[in-house]
Amino acid sequence: MSDIHTADSTPVRRDDPDDVVARLEEDIIFGRIAPGARLTEDALMSRYGTSRHFVRQALVDAERRGIVRREKNVGATVRFYSAEEVRQIYEVREMLTRQAALMIALPAPQALIDELTGLQRQYSARADAQDLRGIHEANDAFHLALFSACGNPYLVRSLQDYMNLTLPMRAKNLADREGLAQSRRQHEMMIELLKGRDSWALAQLCVDHMQFSKRDYLARIGEGESQ
Repeated sequence: MSDIHTADSTPVRRDDPDDVVARLEEDIIFGRIAPGARLTEDALMSRYGTSRHFVRQALVDAERRGIVRREKNVGATVRFYSAEEVRQIYEVREMLTRQAALMIALPAPQALIDELTGLQRQYSARADAQDLRGIHEANDAFHLALFSACGNPYLVRSLQDYMNLTLPMRAKNLADREGLAQSRRQHEMMIELLKGRDSWALAQLCVDHMQFSKRDYLARIGEGESQ
């Protein structure tokens, strides 16, 4: 188990705990701090230029989000998912995604096409600006708007829960040039498929869309060869 180090970090304002929370979350979900790494208070204080109180607050919030695990006599570590856990989580997310996509009436209303086209422009603009948090937020907004068209808010809520659960696994993909380019292309393909009548092609594309981040996380934890 490795400890975090202070490279590639930008100090934040000492009087803004929300910035500490946001920076810790970003460093974890975008892969700057590896899965399983120990998070010591002293190292985090140095990394973010802040107080122990704000670091502890950030760790509590990260634990609540499910991206940090705190254990007695061990301390805080970045949440590590085993290869089997990753596969099981993605199995459920894939089933939910496929069902939601199949329930979208095609051809989709022009209002939905226009909404997704606008969100895709925002996503592309954030990507061009290399705004990682903006990319992540625009990506999730695109998918929530798409799946909301299934008409079942309970299914959408379940999907959102699994999107959040897989955040440490998938967000790094949005910081990867190849993964980001592929994501943008697939978003455009989804919009085109919404204009037609092939629900199965749309559903399969939505499931395929997740595989890059799944493979990447498995490779990062040294299990890519056993997929």
